[in-house]
Amino acid sequence: MIIVFGSMNIDFLARSAHLPQEGETVITPEDYVEAPGGKGMNQAVAAARAGATVKMAGKVGQDAFGEKVRRILKEEGIDASLLQAGTKKTALAFIFVDQKGANQIVVASGANMEARAEQVPDDLFNDKTTLVLQMEVTPAENWKLLARAKQRGARTILNVAPAGHVPEEALENIDYLILNEIEAKQLCDKIGLKTASQSEDQLALSLSAKYNLACIVTLGKNGALAAENGKIIKVPSPSLDKVVDTTGAGDSFCGNFAAAVDAGDTLHEAMKSACIGGSLACRKIGAQSSLPYRKDIKKLMM
Repeated sequence: MIIVFGSMNIDFLARSAHLPQEGETVITPEDYVEAPGGKGMNQAVAAARAGATVKMAGKVGQDAFGEKVRRILKEEGIDASLLQAGTKKTALAFIFVDQKGANQIVVASGANMEARAEQVPDDLFNDKTTLVLQMEVTPAENWKLLARAKQRGARTILNVAPAGHVPEEALENIDYLILNEIEAKQLCDKIGLKTASQSEDQLALSLSAKYNLACIVTLGKNGALAAENGKIIKVPSPSLDKVVDTTGAGDSFCGNFAAAVDAGDTLHEAMKSACIGGSLACRKIGAQSSLPYRKDIKKLMM
């Protein structure tokens, strides 16, 4: 079973010829798209579509957007019994995507910042549980939950996105650390971890060795690499004819990785599923609407 503790948003997405520069207003003839999002919910949906049993924990507002989040989780077969209503409004994200699929995102966090570790009871954590966290809720709540989950034998996954500081005591409670190239460099700088070079391989090896974890670095269209026990694993991403929107790619990677690990796959097998999931999520506009299903992943695993 996977427990996702994290953010839930409603996204408003607009496409334009190019992304706005500072002080620039960009007019687009296209309509906007309203869709569910938030890294927590995106990863929960990705894992559920990959075949995992998923519980979602966090907070939404007592508003129409909060009701929409609850309805979407139910439709995706995700257990929302750990969800609570906050005093703030449901989080909203404003996403702008250009013709090449690049994006800019601003999130009004609202109720996401009221999510509390105590929403997840201790009796859910055991060696058959996988806890998945991101960085769009109050960080201190992540660290509390990590410690409790690790102490009770659960597998723990932290996606350091968006980039932020992770204290050393929290890193010691992580089994799988997932970040991109920029986030890996920023994390090493913030914790004062000196590496032999700034290459992705060396950053991952250094983090893995120091904190006894598997460090996975996503590399966009070039796939991903992982460092574990002093060894590097590299997995390419399948090529796509056209990239429409990269918004949900990272979350699709994490959700599919969590589902594979929870099912007992090896690190290499989990990375293959994750890279395929990340690539397939670039085919459609929107974060959750683009997330693939298990059958889509399996076709490319052959």
